[in-house]
Amino acid sequence: MCGFAGILDPRRRWDEAALGHLVAGMAGTLAHRGPDDAGLWTDATAGIALGHRRLAVMDLSPAGRQPMASASGRYVIAYNGEIYNFRELRRELERSGRAPAWRGHSDTEVLLAGFEAWGVEATLRRSVGMFALALWDAAERALWLARDRMGEKPLYYGWVDGCLAFGSELKALRRVPGWRGEVDREALALFLRHNYVPAPWSIHREVRKLPPGHLVRFDAGAAPGRWPEPRAYWSLVEAAERGLADPLPPDPDACAEAVEEALRRSLAGQRVADVPLGAFLSGGIDSSTVVALLQALAGGPVRTFTIGFHEAGYDEAREAARVARHLGTEHTELYVTPREALAVIPRLPEIYDEPFADSSQIPTCLVSRLAREHVTVALSGDGGDELFGGYNRYVWALGLWRRLERLPRPLRTAAARAIRALPPGAWERLFAAAGPVLPQRLRVRQPGAKMHKLAELLGCTDPVAIYLRLVSHWEDPVSVVLGAEEPATVLSDPCRQPRLPTFLERMMCLDALTYLPDDILVKVDRAAMAVSLETRVPFLDHRVVETAWRVPVALKLREGKGKWLLRRILHRHVPPELVERPKMGFGVPVEHWLRGPLRDWAESLLDEARLRREGYLDPAPVRRLWSEHLAGRGSWQYWIWDVLMFQAWLEAGGDRAGAPAAS
Repeated sequence: MCGFAGILDPRRRWDEAALGHLVAGMAGTLAHRGPDDAGLWTDATAGIALGHRRLAVMDLSPAGRQPMASASGRYVIAYNGEIYNFRELRRELERSGRAPAWRGHSDTEVLLAGFEAWGVEATLRRSVGMFALALWDAAERALWLARDRMGEKPLYYGWVDGCLAFGSELKALRRVPGWRGEVDREALALFLRHNYVPAPWSIHREVRKLPPGHLVRFDAGAAPGRWPEPRAYWSLVEAAERGLADPLPPDPDACAEAVEEALRRSLAGQRVADVPLGAFLSGGIDSSTVVALLQALAGGPVRTFTIGFHEAGYDEAREAARVARHLGTEHTELYVTPREALAVIPRLPEIYDEPFADSSQIPTCLVSRLAREHVTVALSGDGGDELFGGYNRYVWALGLWRRLERLPRPLRTAAARAIRALPPGAWERLFAAAGPVLPQRLRVRQPGAKMHKLAELLGCTDPVAIYLRLVSHWEDPVSVVLGAEEPATVLSDPCRQPRLPTFLERMMCLDALTYLPDDILVKVDRAAMAVSLETRVPFLDHRVVETAWRVPVALKLREGKGKWLLRRILHRHVPPELVERPKMGFGVPVEHWLRGPLRDWAESLLDEARLRREGYLDPAPVRRLWSEHLAGRGSWQYWIWDVLMFQAWLEAGGDRAGAPAAS
């Protein structure tokens, strides 16, 4: 894995030396993404420069260095990612007689040869992998930016003082002269709703994120400030529609065989590396499936890694160890103390670059650091929930809507009022007392917060509204962000939403379009890259994605359980009793930390005078929730964590011109 950055200056203001110095500095901020080597390419006559930082994973020789030029010199690429089928593409080029005289065996060289033989878009469609890239076409004097289908690798771009700046992380763009760092209040409103800034927005007004599965072209002679429309070379919605139009037979065994074969094919490519490789293992369905199939392909024990916590309700290490013993992996676990976990928090603005408030970022940073002590590449189980219906909210939303549509509106209102009459802490105590007699599906973490969420949902008038409430934190973020209007997104605008047959399929597709690339994959990429660890996600091979959308929905959510078919596959390799337990997630006890060791830190960032002075957030609703949380009258850790991550980012200098502390 790597990092890259660059500049396209239509006015060609810098000579070769100045342009190279600037872009070398931009790429230098990304040294954590590529500690093994640095590369630079410039053409001052065209106003273009590319910088690269290399984490050597494939072809460790100098033949794999970037930026890399194609054989004819027409194309120059700076690239972050892996093309898993590059050997097949290389053979195809050779059979067609269009292969160059190969200089090495890197996937980068194969990509360039493909661009020359087939063109940019056709090559991306042939490629299986994860990537973000910047490609200069000297013949047409045009810059292409492109991102992988599911959004595993990041790519930011924006106009800074008349120059197009682009890179793997925002910190690289902040090095460009003329950077202003102005906060986009619309993006801030979206952040408070979702706990992440969704693409194509970024936290800065002048910067955008390229959406997954898209490419965009900038011509060297174009007027500065122009925003050409990105074009999709692959569409998740279209893949879902094709899959639903051509379903697999509804036989569970046949579907399980098709999905397992697709996963094996994905893993066959993703396990290839010239450096040590391992996998994250939580002991849940997704990571256990990846490790089980990987172990079946491996010639020896796979390295697996787990983080454990001593706090009850947050520890999965014991379950992961049982799965590891059964599969015969070489397992490493680390039990983390609260002090070690809390020590990560001051680094979060530096690691994530823009406000990001999924608190599982903390254990993700810790498990990445643990894995990097032993391997350079780690496989992850992310994506299984979105493809196979694994989130609890799917079961909740479907069940709730079936009940709600039968209840008169006044009765719903009365029920909501009754639920809110008890604070979350009281609900927590009631659930704890009733624990021995509660059915398994009601033994959930943080039942108080979930009961108050239920009170909000009782006012919904359609299933889409239920889903939006379930994926929202601050329900009315414009009442908190001063001077903001919340823009419409694919989640809030029914006209943009996929027209899929069932509510469950729409929810899964929306999660894969939004929550997966903008939360889950951001969390993993930044945490891992901060310690120079490459992560790979076998479920997100687009061939697995397309196969999953051919699976009948009745085999995904069945008998009140999500991921029914995935469980069936896993049970071929791991006994059910080792993996069947309530979904836990990957969390930390932020709720309790905010009332304990983090209280002074949080109080400083949430100080009323400070909020007024900064001028971004209305102190009244923030202080109200903070007071209720401290008093135990509400469990508002998610809402408070959103604000704290924005405030910590501000404190690190995120809204100031020039490079903040993050660089």
